Amino acid sequence: MAALEIDIVPCLRDNYAYLIHDRDAGLTAIVDPSEPEPVRKALLGRGWGLTHILNTHHHFDHTGGNLPLKEASGAVIVGPGKDRDRIPGIDIGVDETTGWSFGARQVRVMEIPAHTRAHIAFVFDDAAFTGDTLFAMGCGRLFEGTPAMMWASLSKLMTLPDATRIFCGHEYTLNNGRFALTLEPGNAALVARMRDVETARARQVPTIPSNLGLEKDTNPFLRPDSTEIRRSLGLVNGSVVDVFAEMRRRKDSF
Repeated sequence: MAALEIDIVPCLRDNYAYLIHDRDAGLTAIVDPSEPEPVRKALLGRGWGLTHILNTHHHFDHTGGNLPLKEASGAVIVGPGKDRDRIPGIDIGVDETTGWSFGARQVRVMEIPAHTRAHIAFVFDDAAFTGDTLFAMGCGRLFEGTPAMMWASLSKLMTLPDATRIFCGHEYTLNNGRFALTLEPGNAALVARMRDVETARARQVPTIPSNLGLEKDTNPFLRPDSTEIRRSLGLVNGSVVDVFAEMRRRKDSF
């Protein structure tokens, strides 16, 4: 089975949508299209016809392109079945039990709530589309869940292989990394990564995809067991969830 082609489609101010193309099956999906025009331009440039629209969650900056793109292409909209009422134009609702198929390729659906109550990730081979749950060096705000719920969702994502590429919903990496350095300035991997991120952003190059192994080494929200982070927070003996919650609280006002 040929490898998928994945193209980043920048949208709005700092959103990313993603085109996923299966050449063998003649299928093309867009993940989290916040607006239609950048997607149309990307499809035209590649000569691909849109067949599927995938949504990780209901927020408008991830679903705003659903209806115009569906109207223009007849694409099938796939999203979290437990949030069907809030996904514009949804045709197929999915969850961990149903999974999903993209041609002959089995796609894993992971339920990772907290940013929203029914947030999901789509895992294609070694590529995970994590929406606004796991960011490069960050995680999403807790709009519809608790710290314990988000920690459980991130822990679930951490069971994927370290080589898994992480395609997230926004270009937040520079700010996330600056926050991470306030908690763990002694993390050599984090310091080195930030040099790369600063260089990339100075050239306006995306910092995505990341990979899970790199996130485990540098993303504070995956590292609540870190002694340095715990000392920075004054929670040396706190529970993992308490440490996570305090990091998220501080990041909300960073």
